[in-house]
Amino acid sequence: MRLRSLFTAAALGAALAVPVTAPHALAAPPGCGAGDAEIYAAPPAAVTGDPGDLLACRPVKLTNIPGDVPMKAWKVRYVSTDAKGAKNVVTGTIAIPDADWTKGGSRPTVAFNPGTLGSGPQCAFSKQLAGQYVDMYEGANLTLFLKAGFAVAATDGVGYLDGQVHTYMIGANAGHALLDVVRASRQIPGGTLAADGEVGISGYSEGGAAALWGAQLAASYAPELDVVGAAAGGVPGDLKLTAEQLNGGFFAGFLADALVGLNAAYPEMPFTELMNDQGAQAIKDVRANCLFGTLAVFLGARVENFSKDKLSLEQLYALTGPGGVTWGEIVDRQKLGVDIGPASSGAKYEIGFPVFQYRGWLEEIIPHETEDGTRQAYCAAGVNTTWKNTYPTEHLSTDWGAAGDVTNFLGDRFDGKPVQGDC
Repeated sequence: MRLRSLFTAAALGAALAVPVTAPHALAAPPGCGAGDAEIYAAPPAAVTGDPGDLLACRPVKLTNIPGDVPMKAWKVRYVSTDAKGAKNVVTGTIAIPDADWTKGGSRPTVAFNPGTLGSGPQCAFSKQLAGQYVDMYEGANLTLFLKAGFAVAATDGVGYLDGQVHTYMIGANAGHALLDVVRASRQIPGGTLAADGEVGISGYSEGGAAALWGAQLAASYAPELDVVGAAAGGVPGDLKLTAEQLNGGFFAGFLADALVGLNAAYPEMPFTELMNDQGAQAIKDVRANCLFGTLAVFLGARVENFSKDKLSLEQLYALTGPGGVTWGEIVDRQKLGVDIGPASSGAKYEIGFPVFQYRGWLEEIIPHETEDGTRQAYCAAGVNTTWKNTYPTEHLSTDWGAAGDVTNFLGDRFDGKPVQGDC
């Protein structure tokens, strides 16, 4: 089935994304008895604590991870850092297999960022894994990690607390949240993850961009974490190229998510005052819908139709905010593969471990130019990079088609096997 057909059926059917009754939580160990309301509560006016500090946790049964892998799992609420350097609060999920880790050393952890799920708080990955909403597609990917014996620390990303909207595609927000969920995973009362456990990073699409941001920020932001590899697929490394392709197309909903996410991260910049009535409704629609609903609502939408002055993407990029910064400059800050280098290179973002990047041969959502370009930037910078673009799959199906390779790549890094890359 073509991905276009898959998304069309899902978006127009709308029956795939319905709230369901939450399963009963498992008995909470001492010190880990928060309710859902506490996990997802709006953040306080002033966030205290260090990045990665565990604020609250709740044992949970992950009904949307198939395969009946015996495990213990928790929802978590933790401290992170936003793109401006301020402390914020993020939620996520920790899952640890019951089976003993027998390969020597401490059990490794995969830091995981999901692909796009939607921007409203109801869309949070932690809620979907627990069966509180059904609009996700990566539970089986986590099954592979857990069956291999790896723990999983999956961030929801920034903006899934009550009253918030997801800061979609904001690189530093995503990278910080991904690294901090690993820190939080080691503080769970009754948990078994040790501080010296190796870390692998993984994500696809939006999650692929987050994975590479986590890889780029690891050495400077979380140097105590022993990150040994990162796998990132379907990566929208250049948001301007991606936006140009999305505008007016079948997947314009992703562009709507990105514009509202930029506004959430940079509310001081001109945005809501630019909107006409259709634009004001679009902001509400982004907040109200998850993945398939957003794609349906914004099918074929063009950004020019949402502002009073019919502003194009290029005209929006030229708008200035406080200090003369433009929207275009802020969007360019999210570009991957800039100012990178290997360990001890002196680059702003040093990556001292191997990276696996991949895309499907039939990719139709993210421009090939930006996915290939991100890989080329990593190679040109001297980062140990393995590349695969021969999956006979489109965007969504590549996530599933590459899952075995991702698990094996990270498993080889945990086993200490060398990889030379293929630049």
